[in-house]
Amino acid sequence: MTGRIHSVESFGTVDGPGIRYVVFMQGCPLRCMYCHNPDTWNFDGGREVDTDEILKEYNKNREFYTKGGITVTGGEPLLQVDFVTELFKKAKQQNIHTCIDTSGATYNPENLEYIKKLEKLLAYTDLVMLDIKHIDDKKHRELTGKSNKNILQFAKYLESMKKPVWIRNIIVEGITDDPEDLINLGKFIGDLKNLAALDVLPYHTMGVNKYKELNIPYRLEGVKALPISHAVKAKEYILKGIYQVKNTKK
Repeated sequence: MTGRIHSVESFGTVDGPGIRYVVFMQGCPLRCMYCHNPDTWNFDGGREVDTDEILKEYNKNREFYTKGGITVTGGEPLLQVDFVTELFKKAKQQNIHTCIDTSGATYNPENLEYIKKLEKLLAYTDLVMLDIKHIDDKKHRELTGKSNKNILQFAKYLESMKKPVWIRNIIVEGITDDPEDLINLGKFIGDLKNLAALDVLPYHTMGVNKYKELNIPYRLEGVKALPISHAVKAKEYILKGIYQVKNTKK
């Protein structure tokens, strides 16, 4: 089976546990203001590869990945669920740790055929990294162009499947750093029994030049990158929400 990928990174350190071989899939339904990979949006971009090619490249440096594995990100990897399923099935046959980095935006509980495909994929998936862009639906629409309803449902679905989830949140000053919103995010994820980790990352501007090259308006023009201290402070609010939920259940 073949899929369309944008690129690969052979030494990923922020895409799941350990050192990882990271596959960036092509195509994404969201248009996040801070996206640093706008060249992954178009499904027709990138290049076509098959699953064996990816595993062959992984195995060239397999000794580096003993505590890591393969992460499939994007773009949105769940747009190519059949391809990722075949890749992960073969990976598990070789005892490779598998991780999906997803926005969850493709999840639709009413599409039973797609749910069956997700169940099959998750059977070969060790970890899901879920990017929750914003807990407030209106603000999420402004930030990404889409509602967060299906994304939050996807988080609950992963809980029902008992699949470990690693939540990721990006902090942009004046957009995603409201304390009340962050506490509410904490309350939501604090209720998840499958929560494995939380990453809170500061906004950066490393992808700005790509917008100029692609002649796409950059919606956060002039917004400064944040120091790590802002993410640390934001994480404190999220943890406050998590602790409120945990304490309520005691």
